[in-house]
Amino acid sequence: MLTVAVTGATGSQGRATARALLAAGHRVRALTRRPDAPAADALRGLGADVRHADFDDRASLDAALSGADSLFAVTTPFGTSTATETRQGKTLVDAAEAARLGHIVLTSAAHADRDTAVPHYESKHLVEQHLRTTDVPWTVIAPAAFMDNYGSGWTLDGLRDNTFAWPMPADRPLTLIPAADIGAFAALVLQRRDEFAGRRIDIASDERTPGQIAEILAAAAGRPIVHQEVPLAHVRSRSADLAAMFAYFTAVGLDVDVAGLRRDYPEVGWHSFADWAADQDWPALLAPTPANR
Repeated sequence: MLTVAVTGATGSQGRATARALLAAGHRVRALTRRPDAPAADALRGLGADVRHADFDDRASLDAALSGADSLFAVTTPFGTSTATETRQGKTLVDAAEAARLGHIVLTSAAHADRDTAVPHYESKHLVEQHLRTTDVPWTVIAPAAFMDNYGSGWTLDGLRDNTFAWPMPADRPLTLIPAADIGAFAALVLQRRDEFAGRRIDIASDERTPGQIAEILAAAAGRPIVHQEVPLAHVRSRSADLAAMFAYFTAVGLDVDVAGLRRDYPEVGWHSFADWAADQDWPALLAPTPANR
C-alpha cells in the first residue's frame, strides 16, 4: 500500500487521481489550499487525509510531503501566470526531493516538450526540465485536450444556443481525454514505478474533429448542435495564450498514439468522447442561466 501525496486534489486531475488511488486501496494525502472546501470534504468522505499545502509556502509543502511515498504533481498558470506556474512547480519538485520521495508523477501537456510557442505549454516544460535534474525517480504524463472543458465555460454557453463554437476547422482532428482517464493512468503509473520511471508519455483516449464532436454532443444532449468556427482573432482578444494553443492544434495537431495506449494499458478503462458525453447531465448543464433567460 502506497501513501501518495496528491496536489490539486480538489481540481479535476488531482481529484480524479485521488479517487483512482483510493479505489485501488492506497492512502491518499489530498493537498489543497482550501481544506475546508466542499470538494475537500468529499475526498475525506472517501477516506483521503486532507492537508493544507500552498505552493508559495515551502514549509507547508515540507510538512505535507513528509513521510509520503510518492507525489502526483499538477501545476497551472490559470489564475496566476506562466512565470508563477514555473516557479511554483520548481518549488514543489524541490520539496519532493528534500522529502526523499520514491517517485514523482508530474502531469504536463501533450507536446509541451516540443517547440509549440504556446506559453502555458512552455511553462510546464520548464518544470519538466527541472524535474529531470533531481535524484528522485520521475514520470511525466502529458494529457491531450480535456473533454471536460466541453461541458463548461464559453463552450457550454454556445451549446445552450445549439452551437459548438470552437476555434478550429470542422475537419481538423484533435486528440482528447477526460479527467477520469488521466487519474486512472496516473494511478497506474504510481503503482508501477519501476515500469514507468524516467519516461514521458503523451496520453489521450480518443481523436475527433470539431464536426464529429458537434454530432456527438447533439446525440447526447438530444438537440441540434452545429459546429461554428470561432476566429482566432476573437480568442486572441481574450487570451493570447489560448489563441496560440488553438493555432497549434490547427497547424500541427496533437498526435498521440490512442490505439497503442488502449492496447498496452486496457486496465485504464479509456473513455471515448461519446462515452464521456453520454455520462453528462445535459438537461442540468444546458438549463437556462439567469443571464440568458
